[in-house]
Amino acid sequence: MSTALSIGDFSRMTHLSVKTLRHYHRVGLLEPSSVNSGTGYRYYTEEQVPVAQVIVRLRNLEMPVPEVKAVLSAADAQQRNELIAAHLDRLEAELARTRTAVSSLRNLLDRTRAPLPVQYRTVPPVRALGISATVDRADLPAWWQGALGELHATVRAQRAQAAGPSGGLFATEIFTDDRGEAMVFIPMAGNVRPVGRAELRTVPAAELAVVTHPGPMSDADVVYGDLGSYAMRHELSVDGPLREYYLRGAHDTADEDEWLTEIGWPIFRADLAQ
Repeated sequence: MSTALSIGDFSRMTHLSVKTLRHYHRVGLLEPSSVNSGTGYRYYTEEQVPVAQVIVRLRNLEMPVPEVKAVLSAADAQQRNELIAAHLDRLEAELARTRTAVSSLRNLLDRTRAPLPVQYRTVPPVRALGISATVDRADLPAWWQGALGELHATVRAQRAQAAGPSGGLFATEIFTDDRGEAMVFIPMAGNVRPVGRAELRTVPAAELAVVTHPGPMSDADVVYGDLGSYAMRHELSVDGPLREYYLRGAHDTADEDEWLTEIGWPIFRADLAQ
């Protein structure tokens, strides 16, 4: 028969504080083997020490209490390992996002101000295969990636001929109101059949101030800031969607450092109005 351990002894053995043990009892994560009905004292057993140690390690990995409970109650080792693996995958994804954010911040702090290489460009209307939607700003990166992937898959499946690099249009409301119209597109040279969300669209003409951005899109906000400042300073800016052209992107290489994007700001060109 196992020796009954007081909550204090069990705390010393497991490095879980008495306060934490009481909390785990309340939420049903680690219940005492018995509770004295008269005094309310909690007692544990030696067999519960390894369980507590597993809990400590899972909580150190920031696994939420409900998920820890699911691991402990798993029907078999395979189910338990799948739950743990899913949490580790989420941690690795979060770590990757953190590393990207740290790298972006360092680049921003270390960068030197250089003259902005702006080009003025007249863009004619273009026939394209496109996907559009009203998107929440928080969902935009995932929507953008999925929609572009779907467009490229549609074009590839039909062996259709693109007439230029893929691109995107992003309404001002996405940034001012956190929700607005977005469209990604691939200009088409020949026939292509609309499939799924992909529709035949006409990308409208525009006058743009354009800057080329090398590297991941996580740093693109810096270029947008510089380009917008340039357009305002020169009194060129007009209302209209922001525009991007993906000269080299995820469809071409998984290395984001190799990506190359043209970013376009809508402008009024006085030289064309004369």
